[in-house]
Amino acid sequence: MKKLIAITSAFLLLFSQASFSASKAEIDAEIKVALDELYKNAPAAKELSAKAKGILVFPSIVKAGLGIGGSFGEGALIIGGKKVQYYNNIAGSIGFQIGVEKRSEVYMFLKADALKEFRNASGWNAGGDASVAVAVWGAGGAANIESIKEPVVAFVFSPQGLMYNLTLEGSKINKIDK
Repeated sequence: MKKLIAITSAFLLLFSQASFSASKAEIDAEIKVALDELYKNAPAAKELSAKAKGILVFPSIVKAGLGIGGSFGEGALIIGGKKVQYYNNIAGSIGFQIGVEKRSEVYMFLKADALKEFRNASGWNAGGDASVAVAVWGAGGAANIESIKEPVVAFVFSPQGLMYNLTLEGSKINKIDK
């Protein structure tokens, strides 16, 4: 048991804010690239973004695991075209897993009360603290955005394109100073 705790602690230390912290300028540049990629691969996301009260962008989340896993990324909340707060996204897991993945996550807050709840939270659990729909896209990025009923929609994608059937449970999103 002590060995498991030591391994878990070491792994979580690898995913600490200090280990992967990016500068504000780096995060801002990566956010632009991630949003451009999302809108290119899923044009309906651009239309949906015009309806969003706020957009939370994590341009690069690195996930790694070998029995014990974790992920870490930093991003920002955009309201009215301006970055208003920076956040990190941290998750941990135990189970059969091996490998490394890099992906982007974009959360669009479609209801003002969902955005307010998120902003007032001391730590927000994607999928736990709010009803979050993971966008599922057809060929060519086609989606029926009128059928979305949840107050928050998440887009998960990689440089290779959109990824399907992903869950967000276990991710903890916290405010950070930049």
